Amino acid sequence: MLRIAFCDDDLAVLNELNTLLDKYRTERRQDMVYAAFRSPLELLAQLEKGLQLDILFLDVLMPGENGIEAAKEIRQYDRNVKIIFLTSSAEFAVQSYTVGAYFYQLKPIWEDSFFRLMDSVIAECEKAQQNSMIVRSKTGLCRVSLDKLEYCEVSGRTLLFHLEDGRVLESSGSMDELCGQLLLYRNFLKPHRSYLVNMEYIQSISHRFLTMADQTEIPIPHGKCSEIKNAYLEYAFQRKQVFLS
Repeated sequence: MLRIAFCDDDLAVLNELNTLLDKYRTERRQDMVYAAFRSPLELLAQLEKGLQLDILFLDVLMPGENGIEAAKEIRQYDRNVKIIFLTSSAEFAVQSYTVGAYFYQLKPIWEDSFFRLMDSVIAECEKAQQNSMIVRSKTGLCRVSLDKLEYCEVSGRTLLFHLEDGRVLESSGSMDELCGQLLLYRNFLKPHRSYLVNMEYIQSISHRFLTMADQTEIPIPHGKCSEIKNAYLEYAFQRKQVFLS
């Protein structure tokens, strides 16, 4: 089920979006729920309480805090939600993409263009869900894109998910269970009983260590170096990456 929200101080715009989404849901037979917010503060309060969204329509110009600033705060809670800015001017278009906006929709919103936009963003959501996993961390549920997951390690009964942006999510679980999920994807490799790595982030391989993009050195057990190198080279050739010796 898709979770959608729209935030605009103009009640007429909220009603229009509600009508368009009702029609879209019926005609496309989409399973979705949506909620309306009159201010960014209302929206942020719900996000702090754990509200998870797939798509957010966010007005740029609102009293108190504009949509760009609100989006910067939203990204602290959710880096995956598809943000679509709504505005009657293209003035903030460049700024909108600094917060990872999916689209910049000019008002008024016409039905045909709205339906095309929804088709596009839903396709992106479905693609992201197929290549992501839900992690129950200390801060709540978090959807992690697998292409942003650099490596995982286990410490006792705690799994540590190291992300591309430097964040580390802590979750309970076992490495065996995690491997059962992620080794189905060809880009993941288990070089050590305590580590699972995304081969996209391997910088170098020596006899003793894998060096990751963040310069973390992951130990290679004695006798496994050739096996790990072969697995990495096979993956790299499949990706059509070129090596210079």
